[in-house]
Amino acid sequence: MFFPRDDLTKAKDILQHAHHVFCICHRGPDGDAIGSLLGMGLFIENALQKNVTFHCSDDVPDMFLFLPGAERIQGVPAVTVNDAIVFLDCAEPKLTEMHETNPQFFDGSIPSINIDHHPSNPLFGSVNFVIPDASSACEIIVHLADAFSWSFTPNIATCLLTGMYTDTGGLLHSNTSSQVYRTVARLLREGGRHQCMVQTIFRTVKICTLKLWGRVLENIVVTEDGGAVAAVRQGDFKAAGAKYSDLTNAIDYVNAVPGMRFSLILSERDGKVKGSLRTLCDDIDVSAMASRFGGGGHRKAAGFSVVGNLKQELRWTVVPHSSDHDGVGGGGLASSPGCPDDS
Repeated sequence: MFFPRDDLTKAKDILQHAHHVFCICHRGPDGDAIGSLLGMGLFIENALQKNVTFHCSDDVPDMFLFLPGAERIQGVPAVTVNDAIVFLDCAEPKLTEMHETNPQFFDGSIPSINIDHHPSNPLFGSVNFVIPDASSACEIIVHLADAFSWSFTPNIATCLLTGMYTDTGGLLHSNTSSQVYRTVARLLREGGRHQCMVQTIFRTVKICTLKLWGRVLENIVVTEDGGAVAAVRQGDFKAAGAKYSDLTNAIDYVNAVPGMRFSLILSERDGKVKGSLRTLCDDIDVSAMASRFGGGGHRKAAGFSVVGNLKQELRWTVVPHSSDHDGVGGGGLASSPGCPDDS
């Protein structure tokens, strides 16, 4: 993986001259967000002996609490101009949910490093390591560490291994390249705890999660344009005793319906409707579908968020709070403001 020498030099200077380093990932964190957040922060602590804090606007999902340092993740940081920020897996500033309350994080007042793999990233950092061909932010960090001659530890390797595994669907998605396998092998050699990660994330499911997934599966509707669409209302989460993060992997089951062109799960969350899109088809770009609602992501995995609630007619419809917008249904997605989210 190639990094411009000037960018490496500038990033190294930013970190070395910072009094404190704040690592920030996106809201609704997935494995790559948490893994890259912790992996990069632990690298900086170990290699540069800097004080590091870890920040996310949402709680860590239960499945990632086994990761070293997960208990240290906290809310919005108090950053000064003598500090530095490292953004991890953030496709754009608003995904941090700090862009309005803390605009100084993004206007150049505070030196920042932006590490991401989303093609839509607007390069908002002082230095940007944005590699769309990478499987994950964690994969980029492995190669950055080599460029900086940083030493791995088993804890760091476990965090980065988790991010790579989850963003490739357990090495099953189409973004699983030969380079991904080589990098995963490298992390295993560095002491990454593979079986602990697999057992916790891929082989452990809570009863409340299964109940929630059951509600998703019984609601699947096949649309006229080849989509498998399901919806979950706020009451479904309460009835199952589940958290929002428990919905994460349900999309993989909806996406497995034979003959479907794409899959979509709509879920109500605190006055908003989140849409998660997936496809296995090479000629479908779900990020383009999500962009119609202010969302984004990757060609085969994307998402969006709009203000409103769900209403079931002949198919599920998003009803915006303002009455002058059309609804959003399983086959006719209509434009509406929102935030990108690729989970």
